[in-house]
Amino acid sequence: MHLNLHQRQIMGQKQIMAPRMIQSMEILQMPYLDLQDRIDQELSENEFLENGAADPDTSTIEREGGEIDDTPKLEVERRELDAGSDDNGASDFERLVEISQDWPEDNYTSGSRVSSNQMSDDADRAHDVMANAESRPQTLQDYLLEQFHYFDCDSKIRGFGEYLIYSLDHNGRLQSSLPEIAQVYDDPISMEDADAALQMIQQLDPPGVGARDLKECLLLQIGPHTPMRDVLTILVGSHLEDLAQNRLPVIQRKTGYSIELIKDALDELKTLDPFPGRRFESEPVQRITPDVRVERNAEGEWVVELEEEYVPRLRISHSYLKMLQQSPDSKTREYIKRKVESAKWLMDAIEQRYSTLRKVAQAIVDFQSDFLENGPEHIIPLKMQQIADVVGVHVTTVSRAVDDKYISTPRGVFALKRFFGGGTTTADGEEVAWENIRRKLKEIVDNEDKDNPLSDDALVAELTKHGFQLARRTVTKYRKAMGIPSSRQRREY
Repeated sequence: MHLNLHQRQIMGQKQIMAPRMIQSMEILQMPYLDLQDRIDQELSENEFLENGAADPDTSTIEREGGEIDDTPKLEVERRELDAGSDDNGASDFERLVEISQDWPEDNYTSGSRVSSNQMSDDADRAHDVMANAESRPQTLQDYLLEQFHYFDCDSKIRGFGEYLIYSLDHNGRLQSSLPEIAQVYDDPISMEDADAALQMIQQLDPPGVGARDLKECLLLQIGPHTPMRDVLTILVGSHLEDLAQNRLPVIQRKTGYSIELIKDALDELKTLDPFPGRRFESEPVQRITPDVRVERNAEGEWVVELEEEYVPRLRISHSYLKMLQQSPDSKTREYIKRKVESAKWLMDAIEQRYSTLRKVAQAIVDFQSDFLENGPEHIIPLKMQQIADVVGVHVTTVSRAVDDKYISTPRGVFALKRFFGGGTTTADGEEVAWENIRRKLKEIVDNEDKDNPLSDDALVAELTKHGFQLARRTVTKYRKAMGIPSSRQRREY
């Protein structure tokens, strides 16, 4: 076997993304609240970046001749520092050395990149965050352990019982069999003791915890005082699948119960909880903050604008100029240069985000003006490539611009992605969005005869009457996606 080592040149094209381009795309894709967090983080980490909104003198700039310039401070500072220059700001940095401004002596100390005052402020902020943090909500395991400790049992049973509690999933069920759990338990335990521990857990609140499947979970909740206890026990124990498929006549034939009795028992069954552990899950409430708004101007046109509070007044801090006057060493000078460039990159990326988001949102509004005029049923099919062609950007840029972004309209707040979607052509040759087809499908199902619900073939026929010509598999796909049961499951006896 011979190994040959040699060099050879290969020509090819390879796209390498610059750090500024990567940052710009990340900033563009961030939803509003994430962007605010990113800005706050940068403000806390970069002492050369300031929020000019707190300074009333930075909201407007007086031009020569007394004219007021209301350009956002972000743009003004960017003009002064020429963030888009090809030399990465080197000439700007050198020019700043020549600028003279008053600067307090204790704002920077040689050999230290962060002032003691800033360190103290950061510590205070960290303390405030810890003090104001919400207490951890009680978990299912916490709640069960409190109850389980009241049992008087052998230490082996108690230890295995605690292990079982921590083995429960978010539904409150065990995903493995008792022998499998006992086998991986650290200490040897007999199946008799393991079963005793499980029975204790299954007596705890909420009822149904510790079950190994849906059937056992429901049976654990049927107690001595449960209405129709005997009927429910038989239905759950032997006919759960028939109940799920709405095969009430099959149950009637097998049990001898009347349809009316089975329906009454089914109503009672719906009061039980198939997932008792989920009540301890605390979903954070997501606050929707619109990034842009659309309003009609004096000429009757729909115009998109950024939300006012959405525009931060970022600027480069002038306090570092005194450092340059003091002729710091090259290491400190390089550190300052790096920080200034980082601040300029962020400002440039945010400005680009504003421009792109406004253009993309305006193009969407121009396409979907009928939606704003007449309501959701007038939304038209729209693809991101169409918006990309209008704005003059790549389709991935449009995707990033609308991701997790919301627009405030006279008809409510909507996700920008809501306005995209394919469609089909009606019998009259009119383009119609899939959303309108789904809305019509739901309307047909809601108004059907529940004693004789429409099959998917019948739904196809009904949609055809309204001009929507769809294949059966397409109707079935949308019915399932909308959570609409089959015709057999929708039938009411």
